Amino acid sequence: MAKLIFGMNLSLDGYVDHEAFAPDAVLFRHWIEHVQGLAGSVYGRRMYEIMRYWDEDHPEWTADHRDFAAAWRRLPKWVVSRSLASVGPNATLIADDLATAIRRLKDELAGEITVSGPKLAQSVTELGLIDEYRLYYHPHVLGRGTPFFAGSRPPLRLVASDRIGESVIRLTYVPA
Repeated sequence: MAKLIFGMNLSLDGYVDHEAFAPDAVLFRHWIEHVQGLAGSVYGRRMYEIMRYWDEDHPEWTADHRDFAAAWRRLPKWVVSRSLASVGPNATLIADDLATAIRRLKDELAGEITVSGPKLAQSVTELGLIDEYRLYYHPHVLGRGTPFFAGSRPPLRLVASDRIGESVIRLTYVPA
């Protein structure tokens, strides 16, 4: 049975914004290795559209960018959306019955599946299906934006804390 993980980069005040700060080289390598080891990823529409950036090569990319793109392209993806009519390569559209689809993925796959996007994570949290939360805190205070926890905060228990790179702390929680 797979474990469902929700983890993202966020500011010290709890906001997710991919344009406000970027991972350093050590954290980016961490994300490459993380994606290489996943059984799959479930995306909300907005996060999937942001991540589609990795579908096409860009001349300015470094070797690490190319490594991440290769890992992301190989990764099986499921996209939860009622507005999209189709999705890109190696992706499957989930248009309805989120709970059944997620439970099926957890039952059929082994390893880790990530949930990508705070709004999707809120829905999956309300269904009680997230097994672990990984918060990657960056030393930035945004004061606005999309909160990591888009809805009610579930009761959590801290199980690990790690420093990654020069300035990021990852806190890992499980439902209490």
